[in-house]
Amino acid sequence: MEAEAARYIAKGLIALAMLGTAVGEGYIVGKAMEAIGRNPETTNNIFPKMIIGVAMAESTAIYAMVLFFVV
Repeated sequence: MEAEAARYIAKGLIALAMLGTAVGEGYIVGKAMEAIGRNPETTNNIFPKMIIGVAMAESTAIYAMVLFFVV
């Protein structure tokens, strides 16, 4: 039963990692949109960097999802 309990704890922690990634992505996009709203001329400079940041944050969620199904 201890192994099963450890598995449930691990899955809960992995779910928290995925939740944290979603919060981080929302923060990245929100701040980028705020910056573009304040200075629309910087759209071509900010938007590609935002996409790269979101992709890097999303990779953490993908690794966590893979671990979730492996555990």
